[in-house]
This record gives sequence, C-alpha cells and structure tokens, in this order.
Amino acid sequence: MFQKDYDKLQQIANKISDINSAIFLLEWDQQTNMPQEGAAERAEQIGTLSTISHQEATSNQLGNLLDKLSNFQKDLDPESYEFCLIKVMQRDYEQKTKIPADLIGRFSQATAIGQHKWERARHENEFNIFEESLSEIFELRKQMAKCHSPFDCIYDPLLDEFEPEMATKTVQDIFNIIKPQQIALIQKIQEDYKRNPIDDSFLFQNFDEKKQWDFGVKVLTDMGYDWKSGRQDKAAHPFTTTFGLGDVRITTRIHSNNFMSGLFSSIHEGGHALYEQGVARNLQRTSLGTGASLAIHESQSRLWENMVGRSLSFWHHYYPILQAIFPSQLGNVSINNFYRAINKVEPSLIRVEADEVTYNLHIMLRLELEIALLNGEIQVSDLPDVWNCKMQEYLGVTPDSDANGVLQDVHWSCGIIGYFPTYALGNMISAMFFDKAKSSLDNLDAKISQGNLLPLRNYLKETLHCHGAKFTPNELMKKIFNSKIDESFYINYLSNKYEEINSMI
Repeated sequence: MFQKDYDKLQQIANKISDINSAIFLLEWDQQTNMPQEGAAERAEQIGTLSTISHQEATSNQLGNLLDKLSNFQKDLDPESYEFCLIKVMQRDYEQKTKIPADLIGRFSQATAIGQHKWERARHENEFNIFEESLSEIFELRKQMAKCHSPFDCIYDPLLDEFEPEMATKTVQDIFNIIKPQQIALIQKIQEDYKRNPIDDSFLFQNFDEKKQWDFGVKVLTDMGYDWKSGRQDKAAHPFTTTFGLGDVRITTRIHSNNFMSGLFSSIHEGGHALYEQGVARNLQRTSLGTGASLAIHESQSRLWENMVGRSLSFWHHYYPILQAIFPSQLGNVSINNFYRAINKVEPSLIRVEADEVTYNLHIMLRLELEIALLNGEIQVSDLPDVWNCKMQEYLGVTPDSDANGVLQDVHWSCGIIGYFPTYALGNMISAMFFDKAKSSLDNLDAKISQGNLLPLRNYLKETLHCHGAKFTPNELMKKIFNSKIDESFYINYLSNKYEEINSMI
C-alpha cells in the first residue's frame, strides 16, 4: 500500500515540477528575449499555468495521499528521500491550500504585467508608469498574507515563503545587533581613508564588453559551472533560473565603463547556479530538487562573489590575466591598489553595486519599507520620496533619479515581497560556510591563489548542495554547523579584511 501511494505522490510531484519549469521558462524568456508587444499575452500564459500548478498542488487527491503516507513516516529514515518528499510536500500543501487558486492567477497576471511596466518605468525614469501595477501587487500580496492568519506580523507568512521557519522578529533582532556594528565599521573605514585614501578611478574606464564577457566565462568555468547544463545571457537585472537540474541558466549585465559590475554579477549568479547544479539527481522534478531556502542560496552566491571573488588570493591568479587583457587600463596598476579599489567602502545608491560593508544597510531599508507598505503606514504613491529620505538616513546619499532609487530592483515587479531579508541573512551564513571550508580544506587560500577553485566547489557540493531542499534551513544549520545563524562570523570577517586592507600602502 505504501509503495503504490508513494508512486502516485511521485507522479504528482513530477507534474507540478514540470508545470513550474514551464512557467520559469516563460519568465526567463520575458526578461531576456521577449518582444515588447508580447507582455499582455505572456501575462495570460503565466497566469493560466500558475493557476493549474496551484490547483495540482492543492488537490483533494494530493491531500488524501499525504494523509495516508504520513502514517508511514514514523517507520522511515528522517533523512531518506521518501520521508523528506512527504514532509516537504505536506508543508507546501498546507501553505498553498490556504490561498484560493483565483488569487494565484490574478497575482501571476499582475506580476507579468508589472515586470513589463517596471522595465519601461526604469528605462524612462518615471515611477508613475509602474505605480498602479505596484499598488495592485502589494495589495495582492497583502491578501495572500492574510490567508495565513493568525500571525504576529503580516510580514511573517511572506518571509516564511522564502525562508521557512524564520520570523520577522528574529530578522529584526539580528539586524538590531549588526546594524550599529556595521555603522561603526563604516565610520572607522572612512576615517582610515582620510589617512590612506583609495583611488578607484581606473575601474571606470572603457573596457571592451566582449572581452569582459569572455573573462567572466573563464572564471565561471574555473568555478565549475557546467556549460552543458547551463548558459549565460544578458538581463536588466541579473538572476539565476532553473528549468531542471540539467538546465540551470544565469544572466548578467555588462557596462563598458564599469568592468567589475558585470564580473561580480556573473560570479554571484554562478554561485547560485553551482548550488542548483550540485543538487543530487535523484531529487529532480520534485520540490526537493532546488535549494533549501533563499538565505541558504544567497550564502552561496555571496561566498563566491565576495569571499572568493573579492579576495586577494583570487586576484593573485586572475589579475595578471586581466592585466594582459586590458593592458592600457590596468597594466600600471599594482595588485594591491587593484585589490583595495574593488573593496572600496563607499555608501552608494545601487544595492547590487554596494560594497560588502554597506550592503546590509540597503536590505534593512527595504525590509522597513515593505513592512510599512503592508501595514498601510505608507502608500505606494509615497515610495519615491520615502525611499530618498531613507537612503539619506541609512547611507547618507540621496538618489538622483527614480531609476537609481526606488525602481532599481526587479523584485517588487515580480511580486517577490518578503525576499529581501534573505540577502543579509545569506551574507552572515556565507561567512560561516567559508570559515568551515577553510578549516576543512588544506590550504584553501593557496588553492584559490593558483586558480584551483574546484576543491571549494566540491566541498560545498558534498556538504550542502547535494541535499537540495530535503532539510529546512534550521535543520541544515544544525546538521552542518550545530548552530543557528551566528552574525559574529560575518562581522569578524569584515573587520579582519578591512584591517588588512587599511594596512596596505
């Protein structure tokens, strides 16, 4: 009886996964290739498939199967594929049955249109183009959150969607600990710069875009990105998407006058992609065949982007190669000056371009705004002015345009509200992973300085990636670290790194 019912569950899991992969493919095409006039029809297509996916994931047949199979769980190994699939699908079922299918359909259509409106508004630097769509998206997300009541905070169910078992208050408590420490570190670094200033102007010359692309491809290849199971394209906002464990795609954006932007975007998205490509193949076409959560996912991208890609060890190998590609721009710049420049701490307007020390402040600002919008404390029409005031409060800078301010992120147009905190949480977890990797692998820094990045990729694959979504974030943290998120690793990492940088002349 168990095997027969379990086989039915597996078939339903495969069907839902296939439908969702088709949705992801439509969304990827929307952001990379779709003609402008296709937006309205694409919204209908995505809305239709999203409704079907929701209906399948909330069917009575699935509910009855899960009830039957739950009786067998006590006899299964808690780390077995069978136990974990039943557990995760049961959780998904309980969450999704609270939301009506028509609400899912309306939300999917609204975000498909919102994505198009956001791109136009950003291009034309006019928030009003996007305002109506954004108001509808926030209203729909609020309705979806209320389907999960009661809760301590309306933000809780939205955050839980991306970071299971994480409460808003827990995030706020962590932020309250790290915020004063990061502000103090920023102030110290700015004082250090008065005595030992950093000139990073050489990073903003003209760099041939094709050469930038090719260098990024080389780094991704060295990281272990499998090109037979993926590809890289250009998008307004870099992202990673997975249509299956054999098709994990990344995007980046290239600026001719800002070389590091495209490179670090590629490395960042490559970190996400390595996670997806590293999931055990027996988990494919199920809800287990992806990362455990967005914070765990972000820990991998930030680890590769910052702790590897911005490290001195990394550039001992790659800087001579880069100098050979761009001799007129970098030939006379020492590696120490280059290293200091790519790690320059300077409050800035754009989150994805932010340095490691100021980055989390961008996230804290967005969390505050999302909660205020959901609680009705501010309206969407207030956002441009409130955003500018908050940027001045948090970072001491005021956007010169909506495109560089409230319109800079793609997340809200996609309805991804509740997601932003996972970026900062990912930063903290990344420091824990990198510390553990360095203690587990012999001479990791030396390997990185030789361009040998595969030992780190393999370690992360064996320690984390292979598990997919079998375990919750809390279960993974206990399994790997025997600890909850410990922000001290990240603060110590930043303090030690910038003390080293300041000592360079």
